[in-house]
Amino acid sequence: MNVSPQTTVAQKAFPPSLPGLLVDDAVRGALLEDFGRAGDLTTNATLPEEVTARAVLSSREAGTICGMEFARKAFTLVNPWVVFTPMVKDGARVKPGDRIAVIEGNARALLSAERVALNFLMHLSGISTYTAKFADLIAHTNARVCDTRKTIPGMRGFAKYAVKCGGGINHRFGLDDAILIKDNHIAVAGGVAKAILAARAYAGILVKIEVEVDGLEQFDEALSVNADVILLDNMGPELLEKAVKINAGRAKLEASGNISLDTIKAIAETGVDYISTSKITMAAPTLDIGLDIELK
Repeated sequence: MNVSPQTTVAQKAFPPSLPGLLVDDAVRGALLEDFGRAGDLTTNATLPEEVTARAVLSSREAGTICGMEFARKAFTLVNPWVVFTPMVKDGARVKPGDRIAVIEGNARALLSAERVALNFLMHLSGISTYTAKFADLIAHTNARVCDTRKTIPGMRGFAKYAVKCGGGINHRFGLDDAILIKDNHIAVAGGVAKAILAARAYAGILVKIEVEVDGLEQFDEALSVNADVILLDNMGPELLEKAVKINAGRAKLEASGNISLDTIKAIAETGVDYISTSKITMAAPTLDIGLDIELK
C-alpha cells in the first residue's frame, strides 16, 4: 500500500474530516485481507447475484461514534451502487438501539463488506467512547486529556482522529512534530538543562521543546532554561500541586503516568494543563455495534 508524501502531511489536519486517500487505502487493504484469493465463498455460494437487501447498523451499547467514513467505504468499494445513509456523524453520542446508518443495495456486497465495516467502526468508536469517559470526568477543569504515540502500527492517524471525536486532543503525531526529551535522552545528554539547551540550539525558536521530569529538582532545572512544556511523570496530586505553584504559569504542564478513570479527576484539579495517557488508544474496548439485514 503506497501513501504519498502529500497524504502523510495531511494526517495532521484530520478533524473535521479524514483525508479520503488514507481511508481508501486502509479500507481497501482490509477488504483484500478479508477477501483473500477467492472472495467471499459463503455469500457467493448461498445468495443469487441479483438479490438486493436493506441493512441497518445500530449501537448495542451507549457510546461515541467514530469511523462512519470507513464503514461507508467498505460497502461502496465492494459495490459502488450501494447506498449508505448515515444517521449520525462522527462524535455523536448514541444509546443502545440507536440507528447509526442504513445501507441498501446488492445483498452480496452488504454481507461481504459487513465485517470490515464493523471492525473499523467498532474499534474507532471504542477509542472515542473511552476518550469521552476521561474527558467528561475533567470537563469542570481547564485540563485536557491527550493521547500518546502508543498506537497500533499503521493506525495512529485514525486512532488520533478517534481521540478528537471523543473530546480529547492530540499529542505528537510523530517524532518530527516537536522535541520531547525523555529520561533516556537526559541520561545520555548529561542532565535536563544540557539536553534542553542542546535541543534549542539544534531546533531554533520555532520548535516546541518538552521535557520529562520525575521530581521537583529536575522540574526546577527545566524551568531555569525555559522549557516550553514540562511533562510531570508519575507524580501524585500533592506533588503536582506543588509543581503548579512553582511554575506560576511559565511553562505548560503535562501530567502522565498511571492515569485512570479513578485518578484523572484529582490530577486535573491540581491545575495542570494536559493529562496524557496511552490507555485511550491502547486499552479502549470496542463499542458493540451490529448489522441487521432485511431482504427487499
